[in-house]
Amino acid sequence: MPLKIACQMDPIDRIDIRGDSTFAILLEAQRRGHDIFYYTPQNLALHGDKLIARGETLRVEDKAGAHFATSDQRAIDLASLDVVLLRQDPPFDMAYITTTHLLERIHPKTLVVNDPAHVRNAPEKIFVLDFLDLMPPTIVTRSLDDVLAFRREMKDIIVKPLYGNGGASVFRIGPEDTNVAALVELFQSVFREPFMVQQYRAEVRAGDKRIILIDGEVAGAINRVPAEGETRSNLHVGGTAKAVELTERDREICARLGPELKRRGLLFTGIDVIGPYLTEINVTSPTGIRQVKAFGGADIAALIWDAIEKKVSAAR
Repeated sequence: MPLKIACQMDPIDRIDIRGDSTFAILLEAQRRGHDIFYYTPQNLALHGDKLIARGETLRVEDKAGAHFATSDQRAIDLASLDVVLLRQDPPFDMAYITTTHLLERIHPKTLVVNDPAHVRNAPEKIFVLDFLDLMPPTIVTRSLDDVLAFRREMKDIIVKPLYGNGGASVFRIGPEDTNVAALVELFQSVFREPFMVQQYRAEVRAGDKRIILIDGEVAGAINRVPAEGETRSNLHVGGTAKAVELTERDREICARLGPELKRRGLLFTGIDVIGPYLTEINVTSPTGIRQVKAFGGADIAALIWDAIEKKVSAAR
């Protein structure tokens, strides 16, 4: 069932195809014979009641340095397509939020993955707060007094921005660290919104588990182990991917989240688990699917397209 699809993403010439989930999804779309139209977020516009994207036809190849080719540059009405993939990376700022408002105008007649309204309403570090009982002790604040009191209680803490991604600006502050006031001042000056403060969990040394769910069901997992001397486990800052088995606690967390993810139309999500704790729910542009497959796990890109094709077929 060939589909006409569009992918709204960051400039494709800048991606690292070795670990990029969007690229894996595009490879699978091409393998299935789907027609791929590619555009970047700044090329989305509303003309009256028509949502127009300026872009081009895309071909992809799993070959670093020569991974794409484009042709037939044009403007199209996105409502004429079957599927739009909402796949640009954060920051989750007003530019990002605006694209969700625009894409909401064509969804669900044109299936947008993930559902743009629920992407907008489920930022990674906000949506997860609906499941506080699954999380490590956490506060969201702009107050130095709050941070100091939390550290006195927890001893060892992590401070991170609410709308960051990829491990950017994530700091560990130990019980004797004298930089906490300066760090809070920096966050207050750089970010207008509150920031997140969590208890540091030493289990992260054994890895930060990324679990992928497709339409609310577990599809695969990979462990990301921080480099020596590094708090963050993100692969692009030196973390190492390792195979991992899900624990009973992991499955309990997924069972709690799955129905809500499905209800919200969040078809492709990635959750982060450290030890027994849920730390984030990634709904914008989750990564990890190439690593899962590389370690002998499921072909998650294929599972994503199975789910998309099923939804499109049911709507016809």
